[in-house]
Amino acid sequence: MKHKINVSGIQLYAFHGCLDEEAKIGGKYEVDVRIDTDFSAAAENDTLKDTIDYVQVHKIVAEEMAIRSKLIEHVGMRIVKRLKSEIKQDANYKVLITKLSPPINGDVRNVSIEIKS
Repeated sequence: MKHKINVSGIQLYAFHGCLDEEAKIGGKYEVDVRIDTDFSAAAENDTLKDTIDYVQVHKIVAEEMAIRSKLIEHVGMRIVKRLKSEIKQDANYKVLITKLSPPINGDVRNVSIEIKS
């Protein structure tokens, strides 16, 4: 069976960006993680070991977002790599990082990147 697990709306304050000001004052971000997996055993047995632990997903996202990068593309790739290496499940991942109120010369609500593995 195919199932989806969504950990959505992870809100973080981070210091990513190419501008020096972004390194100093930071900005608000939102991260969504979608995991395509099979959690039939967990649904049947009611055991955490048979599914993906949302706490671990959140921890990986928060730790990687805390490491400054110029590009959110770079952060997104690090998140995907860690999810794949640390969560021992057969799964595919989609990570969406949204930078809220980016410092762009214009009125822009957000910018985002999406990585699928």
